[in-house]
Amino acid sequence: MLLLMFTVVSLVLGAQISPTSADSRAEQQVRQASDEEVQAFLHNDAKTMARLWSEDLVVTNPLNKFVTKQQVLGMVQSGFLVITSYGRRIEYAHVYGDTVILAGSETVVWGGKMPNAGKTEQLRFTAIWMKQQGRFQEIARHANIVPQT
Repeated sequence: MLLLMFTVVSLVLGAQISPTSADSRAEQQVRQASDEEVQAFLHNDAKTMARLWSEDLVVTNPLNKFVTKQQVLGMVQSGFLVITSYGRRIEYAHVYGDTVILAGSETVVWGGKMPNAGKTEQLRFTAIWMKQQGRFQEIARHANIVPQT
């Protein structure tokens, strides 16, 4: 009986610890999309951003403003939101079926008409990606500037 209970517990825990191949593929796809997003910002590529982001995207941005996809795209197209250097480090990724959560740190150098243009800042971010219409799109993001100590 004890052996049976140990086997059942091991199987349950193993299922929770070992990602499925579908989970691994989902995480890989989202990591690739996240890399594309960084490149899109570096190249002011609003078309790629629009493809990567859900129509329902909402963002709490580093300026502590709550904005929509269209507002962010407008800031990029107007030249207000420019990032001249962008490094993203994903420190956490977890797959929940058709939803993937990424979290980590970013180093950005702002450009354009941003209030912090020319400054390098460290950010913390959380991004939520969901499979929609057969592909992963970012549906929500929060990023904040890490205060310097």
